[in-house]
Amino acid sequence: MSGIGVLREGPLHAALKHALAEPDDRFEVPVGRFHIDLVRADGELVEIQTGGFGPLAAKLDALLDEHRIRIVHPIAARRRIVRVDGDGQVLSARVSPRRAAPLEIFDRLVTFPSLLGHPHLTLEIVLTSEDHIRAPAPVRVRRRTRDPGERRLVEVLERVEVSSPADLMKLLPELPTEPFTTRELAELAGCGRRLAQCTAYCLRTAGLLEPAGRRGAAPLHRLAAVEKVKTKRARGFARTF
Repeated sequence: MSGIGVLREGPLHAALKHALAEPDDRFEVPVGRFHIDLVRADGELVEIQTGGFGPLAAKLDALLDEHRIRIVHPIAARRRIVRVDGDGQVLSARVSPRRAAPLEIFDRLVTFPSLLGHPHLTLEIVLTSEDHIRAPAPVRVRRRTRDPGERRLVEVLERVEVSSPADLMKLLPELPTEPFTTRELAELAGCGRRLAQCTAYCLRTAGLLEPAGRRGAAPLHRLAAVEKVKTKRARGFARTF
């Protein structure tokens, strides 16, 4: 297989593309001025994005009104850190204590949360088991410690589909009916404060949360009324890029 996009893709991207391919799917298909990772037999365009969603902005802006698009994003629910030498020989391997959850999609979704209201867009979260291949030891670059690596797919564990703003609520524990802060959201969801802030922003933009005043210096959020959520969806989407 060759073509634009293939030469620059990492091993995780390539492995997911083949793991998720269905019969009669086509790889690296030109659509307009873009190349699409997979085109389904029914015409759906599938883009696998292992990093941030920013690079998809131009593609979505140009194609989403006329094509159904599925964004696939892998999240490592299980990860093993594997250190190798210059010849690729394994020096050590250990299981990372970090366990990522679908909730982490909000860190990426801040790029364009309003687009989930578009009827042509589907977001698929793929929970994976991965090996993170790294050098024998971290390196110091300009007073910073860097430990870059390469993600490799071991197994697809679960696939979670988000096809409407309301589906975002399924990624969270049940939220309180009383107003809450992002700190309280972080405690409830078992995540860091920054991810809780990203989550609240995405839910507000999707019309699922609304401002509820302040508690001291902290802004408060509350669940939006069902009627307001329906109104938000009916408006379609506004491009945020």
